[in-house]
Amino acid sequence: MAYEFCEIGESNEYIILAARILTKSFLDIGNNSWPDMKSATKEVEECIEKPNICLGIHENEKLLGWIGLRPMYKLTWELHPLVISTQYQNKGIGRLLINELEKKAKQIGIIGIVLGTDDEYFKTSLSAVDLYGENILDEIRTIKNIKNHPYEFYQKCGYSIVGVIPDANGKRKPDIWMWKKIND
Repeated sequence: MAYEFCEIGESNEYIILAARILTKSFLDIGNNSWPDMKSATKEVEECIEKPNICLGIHENEKLLGWIGLRPMYKLTWELHPLVISTQYQNKGIGRLLINELEKKAKQIGIIGIVLGTDDEYFKTSLSAVDLYGENILDEIRTIKNIKNHPYEFYQKCGYSIVGVIPDANGKRKPDIWMWKKIND
């Protein structure tokens, strides 16, 4: 397949297509973070602001997905978001985008990438217990994927769980924080 990368901010068409993918992909999993084109377009516009990196991947001019990277600390930036059209998920597109993003991040001297992957729909064992000071590390160490949560995808891409924010999205709905060193 002839996949090509693009800068989402290089055309209004890419911005609109990226917003469509964001809205549809999240609604497909029951998440209404970006329920309409207005909110999704605003998110894409934030992702393309400088100095952020915002890449898309397309095949024959059809945008299949996109990824963003934004400053969090001086040398560690946050991956936000990674979105693949539902019909193209589980085909290696996300891994291609991550690899390209990491390559670009290395070129500008970034040494680490952090990401948060929410468990809002009880997809991991972390949402089955009340997380508090004494048990957090044990629960992270023994995490189980119950319903195809993406944390395992990120682990396959070299990311490690470095912590959680308990109840970040409501009772027993933690945000799982992951990190990867990409440069010395």
